[in-house]
Amino acid sequence: MRFTVSQTALQKALSVVIKGTAASSTLPILTGIKITAEEGTLEFQATDLDISLKHRIPANVEEGGATVVSGKMIAGIVKSLPDAPVTFDSEGNSVRLSCQRSKFNLNTLDPKDFPEFPAVEAERSVELPAGVLATMVDRVYRVVSRDLSKPILGGIYLTVDENLVRLVATDSYRLAVCDTTLETSTLTEPFSMIVTGSAFHDALSIADADAPVLIGAAASQAVFSFGDTVYVSRRIEGTFPDYRQLLPKSCSTSLELPVEEASEGLRRVSLVAAQNPRVRFDIDADGDLVTMSAMDSDVGDASEQVEVPVEGSSVAIGLNHRYVSDCLSAVSDREKVLLELQGEMQPAVFKSFGTPNYLQLIMPTRL
Repeated sequence: MRFTVSQTALQKALSVVIKGTAASSTLPILTGIKITAEEGTLEFQATDLDISLKHRIPANVEEGGATVVSGKMIAGIVKSLPDAPVTFDSEGNSVRLSCQRSKFNLNTLDPKDFPEFPAVEAERSVELPAGVLATMVDRVYRVVSRDLSKPILGGIYLTVDENLVRLVATDSYRLAVCDTTLETSTLTEPFSMIVTGSAFHDALSIADADAPVLIGAAASQAVFSFGDTVYVSRRIEGTFPDYRQLLPKSCSTSLELPVEEASEGLRRVSLVAAQNPRVRFDIDADGDLVTMSAMDSDVGDASEQVEVPVEGSSVAIGLNHRYVSDCLSAVSDREKVLLELQGEMQPAVFKSFGTPNYLQLIMPTRL
């Protein structure tokens, strides 16, 4: 195998497929990247057996072939090279890489031992703008559960119906819902699928924001296709929790929080809440004031006030400051977030209206 390719194109390709390699494994082949050269094209593959990635770029191929090199090593080397043509020469169990005055000889693995790329045929699919979808994924991804014993909560629930695109995630302590209206002319019936949060996030993070992404659902896998890249991940089987029944139909108190001011105040107050993440929110309807306070018997206490118009009755509620901070950081600092409350032990609902709409429900803690 022999080919020449630009350092820029090669580095970009490797940065895409490196996400599919196993960080560490008892199978060394899974930490590698398979490179196949044929007819003016290079194909890069990586897999950790949970996800599989394939990416293609053009190259000057003098002799076809395939090899497997350490993903971490090749990515590090190419990133360090100057912006100039890079030549690969593979023979036996090694590959020679050269770029201007730099030369490397790397050990390789047998490409025959590399797992076959999944042959996935999507039963149904939908095409969506990658940029908007990536923004939506970013907003709900932080709510995905990291508890491996509850796999269904480790996923993001995607539904598309009559141009309404919605993403939902929950870890049972909080719930995030993000939706927007998009043109889905390729869709003939409602589409739904649960994909692991990490896979959904990774797939959209490498997609071109200005291009569409085709999302397909197969029997047990999800397929993301965009440009010259195919990303395959397992689907999560099962029924997503009925989140609609958790959403309050009304509220007794509502107020608009200025995101930047509330975020900064919460950050300062939370400095004394390292051991106990609870922060108390006192909403004074008569004084149009929100007081955030925290106390630690070993450290001390802190409070911060924000002046905002309050509609309804006064109420106090305890919330995990990390959850509130995540919620506020999911929207722009220039936006305002509507906070709706029903009582001390009822969920707090944060809402942001725009493109896309965003809602987060946070369960309270005892005061």
